[in-house]
Amino acid sequence: MTDDALPIHPALASALEAKGYNQLTPVQMEMANGGHGEADLLVSAQTGSGKTVAFGIAIASTLLGRAERFPAAGRPLGLIIAPTRELAIQVQRELDWLYAAAEVRIATCVGGMDMRRERRALDSGAHLVVGTPGRLRDHISKGALDLGALRAVVLDEADEMLDLGFRDDLEFILGAAPDERRTLLFSATVPRGIAELARNFQKDAVRIAATASTEQHADIEYQVMLVRRDEREHAVINTLLDSGSASALVFCHTREAVRHLTARLANRGFSVVSLSGEMAQSERSNALQSMRDGRAHVCVATDVAARGIDLPNLDLVIHADVPSNPATLLHRSGRTGRAGRKGVCVLIVPETRRGAAQRVLALAKLSATMRGAPSIAEIETRYRTQILDAALVAAEPDEAEAAFVAELLTKASPERIATAFLRQQLSVRPVPEDLLPLPVHDMQARKPKRDKENRERGIDERRDAEPRRPDMEGGVWFTLSLGRKQRADPKWLLPMICRAGGVSKRDVGSIRIDDMETRFEISADKAAGFREQISQPGSLERGIVIAPAGEARETSWRAKPKFGKRAKPEFNKGGKPGKKPAHRGQAAPADRDRKHKGKPKRPG
Repeated sequence: MTDDALPIHPALASALEAKGYNQLTPVQMEMANGGHGEADLLVSAQTGSGKTVAFGIAIASTLLGRAERFPAAGRPLGLIIAPTRELAIQVQRELDWLYAAAEVRIATCVGGMDMRRERRALDSGAHLVVGTPGRLRDHISKGALDLGALRAVVLDEADEMLDLGFRDDLEFILGAAPDERRTLLFSATVPRGIAELARNFQKDAVRIAATASTEQHADIEYQVMLVRRDEREHAVINTLLDSGSASALVFCHTREAVRHLTARLANRGFSVVSLSGEMAQSERSNALQSMRDGRAHVCVATDVAARGIDLPNLDLVIHADVPSNPATLLHRSGRTGRAGRKGVCVLIVPETRRGAAQRVLALAKLSATMRGAPSIAEIETRYRTQILDAALVAAEPDEAEAAFVAELLTKASPERIATAFLRQQLSVRPVPEDLLPLPVHDMQARKPKRDKENRERGIDERRDAEPRRPDMEGGVWFTLSLGRKQRADPKWLLPMICRAGGVSKRDVGSIRIDDMETRFEISADKAAGFREQISQPGSLERGIVIAPAGEARETSWRAKPKFGKRAKPEFNKGGKPGKKPAHRGQAAPADRDRKHKGKPKRPG
């Protein structure tokens, strides 16, 4: 260690130095020199800040006293509780090397593992026990785990354990532990549930905030990638191809989404594994090991399955689904940018979810840069650079290769050999997806409601929803007799325009909604056919008028009313054209017939 003044237990100092810990993280520094003695601690620190080593440092004096080695293993002296199997196993690995010089024996008790083997390990004695709440409660209930000698209890990711419904299990375990013990709660956030747990099971706990909220994830660059609704998976593929990251983690909301995206990436040639709650423990362990040893480069996971895992060299996190709350965003993103390493976090945001992404980032007090999805041209440029670099760094042929290289050059030209190399290199790289670009705007610039300036000049409301065709120059403008006063919205105007004129979405350019009408642009090559199509009766609902811009309303085509004179367009409750509902307290026509007083008049 660089700072010999830090009061780290001698049994741990050598292990930290051998591991290369030249500088402690803020939470580790707080545990080392905070002077908290044997007090209970309630610690909030960001994910990936080195909490395992931090609480290992904090409880060393409690477990060892002044001794440099543990006595013979018997009943456990320390208990660490984690929310998931992966995190518990990861904690066990970290404490193994941290307490190696103290000759520690650690037993793990996690769901999905052989309970009989765990019982044998407990019977043979352990200094520390690391486990998940449900399995620890089972061992305590069956008498396999005796907490009578316990000196310290650590709850890691305490907020997550409450979110997963482990409150009853935690209260049972803490109730079974001796009253004279030290209790440490480590949590990314301190919601009300954690505060209540601290009041009930800690004694005058010292509250420690290792990092200020404004410093959260300082080593992570956040990016928001706006895409069309139906191109979210394409954007994930292109982001992976464009990043060049050695290891990436992709988050989805559901197990089904994980299965689907994993299959999609595997079909495209990615070395990919998945993590979800439905997988057996052996499958999850194999998936994580594949990421650690480099056999897999992409892991697709649900939030719970990836909770607390630490993957080496993970420099990219992709949110394929927009996080539902700031805590989820912070926990997901915290898989990268750990312990001083830099990382990138990309939120794939469909245009309809832009506001949700903005709210989550604001609540998490994070700022993000806006970017478009990587294009085929950008990815192919990266490919060419990589292929050229591979050729330039290749060593000169040795004696065994020289003869065959000379033979190749006599039978094939350098151009053909280079072409074969190029094709071979491209064949092992996934083909990028073709995405239609969306304009990138600052998220703060898009407001939920239109301001007065936009109302006056008629904002182009479709530019954030549909890309404009590059050949739209020379397009023909039309008007539609619905405007802002009729709650016109591009979401349902666009399908109406396409159906009425027999065109596709790409044939429609800008849509500009004014107070009483909407102006829209049709590509030049489709304008004549569009005009012909809208002149046919029945192509629009009654009372709605489409006409080329600039024509007098009296000479334009009108949708023919079904009954007598031209009727005004009718709107349902949602503001869309449709059947006009009966007014409150007014019977529908059929009801009025039934309520007619007197006998019905006979025909004739």
